[in-house]
Amino acid sequence: MSVVKINAVTVPKDKQDRFEERFRGRAGAVESTPGFEWFELLRPLEGTDQYLVYTRWSSHEAYEAWQSSQDFDRAHDGGGDTLAPAAPHSAHVWTYEVLEYAGPTANQENQG
Repeated sequence: MSVVKINAVTVPKDKQDRFEERFRGRAGAVESTPGFEWFELLRPLEGTDQYLVYTRWSSHEAYEAWQSSQDFDRAHDGGGDTLAPAAPHSAHVWTYEVLEYAGPTANQENQG
């Protein structure tokens, strides 16, 4: 069963552009990590200043292997002064097991 990790990161309004820039410039090493299935960065639109960083893994062990890897360290070290983190260490990590999932189905009548 897949495992989802959601990091809820509080980012002040004046730092949101920088926070998003950091993600656009990320190395992308997670995509080639064994057990990695999905990544999404979710921007708050109303009611909160928390971004959600959603990753999905084939297992908890796959996530732990990524978290203890050098690629993880490089992805989270801030890249020096020019890419310093835009948000303080205010993340909360939530873990969920995927019980059910669905995607869109093709509607045969509306095709072609």
